[in-house]
Amino acid sequence: MNVTVENVDKVSALLTVKIEKADYQERVEKALKSFRKNAQMPGFRKGMVPASLVKKMYGKSALAEEVNKLLSESVYKYIEENKLNILGEPLPNEDKQPEVNFDTQEDFTFLFDIALAPDFKVEVSAADTIPYYNIEVTDEMVDSQVKQYTQRAGEYVPAEAYEDRDMVKGTLVELDEAGNEKEGGIRVEEAVMLPTYMKNDEQKALFAGIKKGETVKFNPHTAWDGNAAELASLLKIEKEAAAEMKSDFNFTVSEITRFKEAELTQEIFDMALGKDAVNNEADFRAKIKEVISGQFVADSDFKFLIDLRNALTAKVGKLEYADGILKRIMLLNNKDKGESYVEENYAKSIEELTWHLIKEQLVKANNIKVEDGDIKEMAKESTRAQFAQYGMMNIPEDMLENYASEMLKKKETIENLVNRVIETKLTKVLKPQVTLEEKSISAADFNKMFA
Repeated sequence: MNVTVENVDKVSALLTVKIEKADYQERVEKALKSFRKNAQMPGFRKGMVPASLVKKMYGKSALAEEVNKLLSESVYKYIEENKLNILGEPLPNEDKQPEVNFDTQEDFTFLFDIALAPDFKVEVSAADTIPYYNIEVTDEMVDSQVKQYTQRAGEYVPAEAYEDRDMVKGTLVELDEAGNEKEGGIRVEEAVMLPTYMKNDEQKALFAGIKKGETVKFNPHTAWDGNAAELASLLKIEKEAAAEMKSDFNFTVSEITRFKEAELTQEIFDMALGKDAVNNEADFRAKIKEVISGQFVADSDFKFLIDLRNALTAKVGKLEYADGILKRIMLLNNKDKGESYVEENYAKSIEELTWHLIKEQLVKANNIKVEDGDIKEMAKESTRAQFAQYGMMNIPEDMLENYASEMLKKKETIENLVNRVIETKLTKVLKPQVTLEEKSISAADFNKMFA
């Protein structure tokens, strides 16, 4: 067997594999013996079918299968041993490939087109000035986070007179046109409402200052702007009927409850940050600010990597690629989308490929490696970040372990986590190597850069 590569140009080559009978004969014979061992035919016991008959029946398919296996093994072994930096997969040549006939041929020649990665070198140094945005943590952000904790620990308490955002419970009674209780009309005991969420301000105002035992006349249809789902839920009727229900109702208040935020106590400090992490409000707020600031670092690092990517891509300049081969590969991977998809998205895929090649060089130059522990820790960090969005910072380790284990069951998730580990490590090692142009920025202005 003979494998050779001939460069067509700087970024593409023709790989030729020549396979002779001696290369595959033993493998085919072994395959036919295996066929014979399991073959069952009328008139013969299992495993006793004549070898000549087995060869006649399965010889061609065995030959084709073994030659193709040998071909695949040979191609990838040659690429690996010769350290060919190829892009995508080798593709069968469409112009020069000789005809292959397993009925008549003993020797075979296969030709493959391969796309080679462009030859370039990229380095970072202090001469590279990259902006780095330090996102400001405001008192309002800290207040908002603290409020989440006090609200979460809060409770509803009885109130005598209605104020905005209170919840009222009572009896709903449908009225006729004369303003009297409608005979056979709707009556709902222990109906619950939050007048704050009424769509009509005039209807909402009717509840201002109402006390327990008092009755207010209002129109639910007007109050909720005819929302059938809201009305059906309140009046305990079907949505179809609710849409047509335009009667006035009396509502007699039996109970008013008001949400009362909890006071900042040691219990809240422990719930948020862990037992005895802080023991007073000033330290609690300082710690909350520190946590928010830490979360912003990840955002700042993300933007840093985008800006570094742009700078290094510009430094490398336009690279030459085997466009014809790469478009064929892209089409092969997106058969259902067709050639128009390839033409529309090829330029973007080349941008991503260029960054991938740059990143590969940086990873190698900085000896960055990804261990199993790194992937699991990233899964846990991702889980922490998700919980942190809801103000939950003190997540038990066993819960993090369970979430991480679930994430690691999916191949796509693992690939995403590996990429995040690489980019996190790359950011950490490259920040000291370049000149950071540090800028303070508000969270609002920072987010505008991604709009």
